[in-house]
Amino acid sequence: MDRARVWPTFRDGWIVHGDADLLAIDKPFGVSSQAVDPERPDDIVTRLKTYLAERGSDPYLGVHQRLDRDTSGVMVFARRRDINVDLAAQFEGRRVRKTYVACVSGWPSGRQRSTTLRDTVAPGPDGRMQIVPARSPRGKEAITDVRVLERFGDRTMLALELRTGRTHQARVQLAHAGAPIAGDLLYGGAPASRLMLHADELSLLHPTSRRPVRFRAPVPAELNRWIQHGHLGDGVYDDATALDGALGRAVERRWALGRSTDFGPDRETTAFRLVNELGDALPRLAVDVYGSWIVAQLYGEDGPWADPARRQRVLDRLDALGFDGVYLKIRPKQANLVDGRRQELAPPFPVRGVAAPDEITILEEGMPLHVRLGDGLSTGLFLDQRDNRRRVRALATGKTVANLFSYTCAFTLAAALGGAASTVSVDASVSALERGRENLARAGVLEDGRHTLVVSDVFTWLSRAAHRRERFDLVILDPPSYSTTRRGRFVAAEDYGALATSALAVLAPEGRLLACTNHRGISRTRFRRILRDALGGSGRKATQMKDLAEPADFPAGPGGEGHMKSVLVTVQ
Repeated sequence: MDRARVWPTFRDGWIVHGDADLLAIDKPFGVSSQAVDPERPDDIVTRLKTYLAERGSDPYLGVHQRLDRDTSGVMVFARRRDINVDLAAQFEGRRVRKTYVACVSGWPSGRQRSTTLRDTVAPGPDGRMQIVPARSPRGKEAITDVRVLERFGDRTMLALELRTGRTHQARVQLAHAGAPIAGDLLYGGAPASRLMLHADELSLLHPTSRRPVRFRAPVPAELNRWIQHGHLGDGVYDDATALDGALGRAVERRWALGRSTDFGPDRETTAFRLVNELGDALPRLAVDVYGSWIVAQLYGEDGPWADPARRQRVLDRLDALGFDGVYLKIRPKQANLVDGRRQELAPPFPVRGVAAPDEITILEEGMPLHVRLGDGLSTGLFLDQRDNRRRVRALATGKTVANLFSYTCAFTLAAALGGAASTVSVDASVSALERGRENLARAGVLEDGRHTLVVSDVFTWLSRAAHRRERFDLVILDPPSYSTTRRGRFVAAEDYGALATSALAVLAPEGRLLACTNHRGISRTRFRRILRDALGGSGRKATQMKDLAEPADFPAGPGGEGHMKSVLVTVQ
């Protein structure tokens, strides 16, 4: 596959205007204006500079405005240094006219067609802005002119002119007015395929000619679609344009991962999530990248997937993205109770494109791991633990590590490559541990004898380790939500507390427990409660319990939280 085709540096169609002095673009949804990770610069400015350089143009850009990552629309840059003073004066002096289009629910039908919102805003909790009293010393005035463009039932499209330029200005003011922007997770917006906010027009004086100039970016189709039809939900699979749009937005949001080879061998990552269900406005669909192939996972055999034509339509669109092949996994509601090797659920060969080798090597920030795409419902790697494996690699230096429910030992390999003094990997599956041994051997870390693999029920092993007074500096606890062994049945919702109590018993003083669960019925709040109770039951005290965020390629759906909950517990 050609990764530059799937994830081009910049798309020609994003350029709205270009001359010797100014360059205007239509920034897409999901692309930041400023790099969040300086070691992985995926922001629109860096990409545009690279695009210009690749075409032999001067890559200089003077930056005078920003848009939130999830806001699309017009941005203007200076192409010469000597006009920066003029542009800065126009932006800072509020002489640049910026208009937006927003789709909201709850805008009162009896309100005047045009109105002005005047509020005082200040930073609030959790990255949000909030409305504060006018005399608040930390507040700043926010003024937004609002005009109604269209109405369909409770849904309204508004034109906004921001007279001031405060962080999240339109979002917090409209939410305070009782009409949050659709798709706005921070401020309680109605469900939508994206944040329904678009910067559609920007007007200023041209710095050389001194004539007024206006740059426009067309209102995206998804805003018009939401106004007319509301949130499509499963219906996205019956609308070819909506489906292509949702897939395109998901692909764009993964640009930094898709182009990770640009950021050096230590950052190269060739396995990650491309589509994460409702987090990418595609219900019950997850798509994972493994090198040059993708794996489509359909959750449940009912709902959107009861219609075979829908399945084929989605597979066709995935095939058109440009990967070498598409594998299919159909995950029943009780996937733990079925044979994951049933070919009707997990065909051993791709349903589109060419087959991958029986086993392929992927990279995770430079760490080699081995997966099998046609070997049942599982590939041998849980992609949602990528960030946690990076953390383990950093924490493990000189430490003794126990990896419980180790599966194919990806955490163990991360610890070994991070310089762990020793590791023990415990799992009840002989075949999983054999694949783990292969992962360690191929990476060249088995020869020194510091890494032990144990086939055992984890509860049994923990009891024996505690009896032998074995202690570990770092214990990794990542059990399945449900499992059955010779010892009995494990259900995370019922048994995680007892498991954590046993794990804490083998933790060394000042040791760390990385506790994880992907059980969708356990909330983050409940998970912390389970761990606090386990600390009390074990007689240990924590100096810190730190919630760990999921990787950016696993966004939560509207109003929800990610299914993977991870807490790093440090004990006295």
